[in-house]
Amino acid sequence: MKIVSKHPLLVGTALLTIMSAGIYGCSDFLANNASPQGTVDSNTLSNAAGVEGTLVGAYRALDCTSALSPNWGCAASNWVFGGVAGDDAYKGSNATDQPPINDIEGRHWGTADAESYLNTKWRISYEGVVRANAAINLFKSVYAANPTAFSVATAHAIEGEALFLRAHYHFEAWRMWGNIPYYRETETDFRKPGETSAAVATDIIKDLDSAIKLLPLVPRNKGRAGQWTAKAYKGRVQVYAASTTPALWAAAVTTLTDVVNNGPYKLETSFDRVWTGFADEANGLETIWAFQASANDGEPNGANANFGERLNFPYSGSHFGCCGFNQPSQSLVNFFKVDPTTGLPTAMTNPTTWNASDVEFKSTDVTTPVDPRLDWTVGRDGVPFKDWGPVNVGTGGSASWVRDIGNGGPYVPKKNAHEKASGAESTTGWQPTQLNSVNIHLYRYADVLLMLAEAMVETGNLTGAQTIVNQIRTRAAAAAQGPGTTRANIAVALSDTSIHWAKYQVGQYLVPWTDPVYAREAVRSERRLELAMEGQRFFDLRRYGLAYAKSVLDAYIASEGTAARRLYKAQAEPFIARHMLYAIPGIQIELSKTGGQQTLTQNPGW
Repeated sequence: MKIVSKHPLLVGTALLTIMSAGIYGCSDFLANNASPQGTVDSNTLSNAAGVEGTLVGAYRALDCTSALSPNWGCAASNWVFGGVAGDDAYKGSNATDQPPINDIEGRHWGTADAESYLNTKWRISYEGVVRANAAINLFKSVYAANPTAFSVATAHAIEGEALFLRAHYHFEAWRMWGNIPYYRETETDFRKPGETSAAVATDIIKDLDSAIKLLPLVPRNKGRAGQWTAKAYKGRVQVYAASTTPALWAAAVTTLTDVVNNGPYKLETSFDRVWTGFADEANGLETIWAFQASANDGEPNGANANFGERLNFPYSGSHFGCCGFNQPSQSLVNFFKVDPTTGLPTAMTNPTTWNASDVEFKSTDVTTPVDPRLDWTVGRDGVPFKDWGPVNVGTGGSASWVRDIGNGGPYVPKKNAHEKASGAESTTGWQPTQLNSVNIHLYRYADVLLMLAEAMVETGNLTGAQTIVNQIRTRAAAAAQGPGTTRANIAVALSDTSIHWAKYQVGQYLVPWTDPVYAREAVRSERRLELAMEGQRFFDLRRYGLAYAKSVLDAYIASEGTAARRLYKAQAEPFIARHMLYAIPGIQIELSKTGGQQTLTQNPGW
């Protein structure tokens, strides 16, 4: 079932589309109705089950949907816009596959190719907004007609979840484009001008505050939003907004401290439990907000699995068979190297030389100590890949785990991959070996902690920030990649004698932090180590400010755009002011016209 709208910016405004995409997320909905029908209309949905099903449809827009997936600009993880656009990853694969990503990577965002991906992101973001608003409207209609249809608690939870989702989808658009339109459930004209970035932030926080008042402390089900989800998310928005409104740093400290001190979240005991396909480890205490990927649930094409990540697996020489995208950069691998004396990142102890090596870092190099998070994040030649055996890079090509070393380098992504023993792999769909039920973290507790540390630095509490960073580093030292011959030895102690492919070391910041410049950089470094390849890096760099982002990304292009690394990177545009916001898709500006006048305004420089 596919609905086509004359307004692609808001494809799927009909409830019919909401249910067509969400039907396998609530697979017994039609069967449980008194009179199952071949189509879903407002009459069919005007009951409690219809409201719940419509809300499920709003959750479903978190990742690619069959109706809105012409490319991978819709991925929940933002691997294109948050990873490849920054310094974490290359597009990977080869130069001719998914060429629009080449332009995103090279910061050529005004091209037609780049727009194809940007428009997909715009559409999925506002599809989510529309679905959330449709859920609110349907709920209000049903509740007004029949107040006994829901308990008071359920009624509050439904409205709170929809408001939270609306805030999330606007946040996704806001951190891409800044000056965006904000749509509420009462809107009737979708040709609406964008608000200022500051006004959007205020509106997101307003929705989150409303959601906090309505949501239960404990979510109604796994994957649903609860009160603490919304509180944590509010702190996130405050940190983002504080980059241009410094007064919000103190507000962020208050919000995030409450989440840390009183909320239900904790760090997982070891890093391997964060990104995993094992069902008994999914939705652990670290999970705040994640796309709940689902495999083998009756959807015939595996579309409810990690569809947005399906390109990001090792190539044909591996079990996964395809497709070799989102390859970790040499810069990222070098960033995980540590000082042998202190165990601190060499990016902190040797800031001018940490990225000097152009040499592929293989399992045979066991003299250079590295943070163990390297091998939970990056697949390296000769190192066990969870429990799938060692990575085989070779020279690239069909027999290798890497498609084209010359284009994408010798490393492969790892966090999104499932364990062989987990049973998370799909059995249906095109190339099912690259589809799984690994939940895609959109926001996790380590991120909360590091945002709190960042806010503490900006408000003068360097001791508190140092304590948090050391807490993160303590967890990083809990386990390293093991041989993976059984589930029990996928993760082992850093000192385990079975490890022969790396020298793992993680040190603590022992000298008290007194310099805010040093403290700020230490927190930012820890964010890169902890959240690498999770689609956060480029957004972080931009909110750190133009001067900082430019210094990092221009240095990255200078180091990567060489014959020793990825020569094509030299063609990237130098980072300038216009890159602080993505280009609004031209088609959306055209569609915003009323009376021949556009209501959407293109971002500066585009």
